[in-house]
Amino acid sequence: MGASFEPVDDPGRTRRVFDILFSNASHLPQSLAESDPENAGALLPAVLRSKGVDPLPQPDGFALHLIQNRADIDISGPEFNFVRSIRVFDVRYARQHESRDSDCSRFETVLLGSYGIQGDFYWSRSSVAALPEAHVGLERWGDHCPSIYHRSVFVDWRDYEGNYGFEQVNY
Repeated sequence: MGASFEPVDDPGRTRRVFDILFSNASHLPQSLAESDPENAGALLPAVLRSKGVDPLPQPDGFALHLIQNRADIDISGPEFNFVRSIRVFDVRYARQHESRDSDCSRFETVLLGSYGIQGDFYWSRSSVAALPEAHVGLERWGDHCPSIYHRSVFVDWRDYEGNYGFEQVNY
């Protein structure tokens, strides 16, 4: 979701942070690749090392992959529709109130984050009307002008089986 691997600080320090944070863990789902001193700039397979000793055991069928700047696989097929189903609604500002002259004033700033065919993330303008039914906090928006002030981030998706899921954080 917009994350990338860019080794900008000392790799020794990063490895030490992982060792400290996960010293009691049996394995991690991701780890950092190391540069091979004999082949400058070449990447070795990414494995998690515990306290600089042997790699920790991985689940059966775990394939080692090289960490690169971006994914080099094609995710345009229908089996990856679950990625494209993820929507992020950023309700930065939604305010409704009755003004001094008894008019209803409504102001909204809603952005919709989506994923493209190859997983590229982008933002577009949206509106309160486009929010899914599962979103809570703006149910009375447009009804006889009750006073409403709302900010939230709402994420919804469909998993690979088509089941609907969502999370909302109000702030």
